[in-house]
Amino acid sequence: MAIETAHPGVVHNTLGAALGEVERRFTEANPKSHARFEAARSFMPGGNTRTVLHYDPFPVGIVQGKGAKIEDLDGHVYTDFLGEYSAGLYGRSNDVIQAAIREAVDGGMTLGAPNRWEAPFAELICKRFPSIDLVRFTNSGTEANMMALGAARAFTKRNKIMVFDGGYHGGVLYFGSRTSPVNAPFDYVFATFNDIEATLALIEAKAGDLAAILLEPMMGSGGCMNADPEFLQALRDAATKHGIVLIFDEVMTSRMSGGGLQKRLGITPDMTTLGKYLGGGCSFGAFGGRKDIMALFDPTSASFLSHAGTFNNNVLTMAAGFAALSKVFTEEAADALFEKGETLKARLNAIAREKGTTIQITGSGSIMCIHSVSGTLRRPEDAKDPLPGRRKLIHLEMLMRGYTFADRGYISLNLALQDEDFDGFTQAFADVLDTHGDIWRH
Repeated sequence: MAIETAHPGVVHNTLGAALGEVERRFTEANPKSHARFEAARSFMPGGNTRTVLHYDPFPVGIVQGKGAKIEDLDGHVYTDFLGEYSAGLYGRSNDVIQAAIREAVDGGMTLGAPNRWEAPFAELICKRFPSIDLVRFTNSGTEANMMALGAARAFTKRNKIMVFDGGYHGGVLYFGSRTSPVNAPFDYVFATFNDIEATLALIEAKAGDLAAILLEPMMGSGGCMNADPEFLQALRDAATKHGIVLIFDEVMTSRMSGGGLQKRLGITPDMTTLGKYLGGGCSFGAFGGRKDIMALFDPTSASFLSHAGTFNNNVLTMAAGFAALSKVFTEEAADALFEKGETLKARLNAIAREKGTTIQITGSGSIMCIHSVSGTLRRPEDAKDPLPGRRKLIHLEMLMRGYTFADRGYISLNLALQDEDFDGFTQAFADVLDTHGDIWRH
């Protein structure tokens, strides 16, 4: 059940007053989650071991999930529109995946050897993604991107990596700021997303030293900003011209068709990195690409690049991932989910326009982001809000109505969502705008 909300007729005069009121109601409604948060702070910095899961005043603690529903410590049930930041594509309790995991556990969890799932899983991935001739598994998208960059440097015998302001490719490859002290110390060249002229000029100037160009064909953490097809094609052509390895980070966007956003757009990179949902809910990452590049990792060759990782082919991920991709997330299912996402995005944007607000929703298919500002959004800097608390207000008010997504506005759909869930979400969204619409009309 959703938590009781404020009367929809209440109109707040200021953002501060609105936030103060919803935080008060939120705190009063979640005493057990509040207590869990305070206790956790004694043993983890900020009570947290995964930064993105924190939001103010404190995150609710989740105790269980079934399908598209999750329940918190205080007994509130939410419909999940966050989808574990796109890793939870299959919902919380898919029968096919759970059966595969049980079978794997019963056969021995740590075999320390090749197992019966990894080669068929690899074959399926290679057949689905246009750019992947050969693939290797890792434990996260972060690892996958690190290995792909290493491969590009070894293959080209160059050192520089082109990345884009606002991009995110894992915990040590975050470019919201150019100066993150925990970033991997590659020699980066920073470019502007969707700026063809400036980016091509930069490539021409640095071509002799550029090993790779790394980007998402839709920036996920950067606000669900779609790359213009013309921009991606320009990068493809420039990379081919100069022998640079073009890497598409499809950790999030691989769900946009049976073969990722690259297949939907018809633009093929040299390498692709994967992660999130492809492990069926278990820890997963993968990198793959052209045969001549991936051959660097062939241990049967005279000289090769070592790629270690105790759990690269762990039986839980291999069994769950293969079952999920072969039996559940078929190419037809991928296309259907993409269309559901496009429909939801259109519905939300229509509501925002009808209410006369500055709110708009960007994204592609089943991944999207709510923004509080008007104007054309083509890169992360376009979405900067002088009143950042406005998205926080939407987030908390939607939580209070029984719907979860990220406090930064990020939404990721899962296969367990039903038509009534989409209807309920859009109705709740409209109610929030009716309650606080004056804040987005300033």
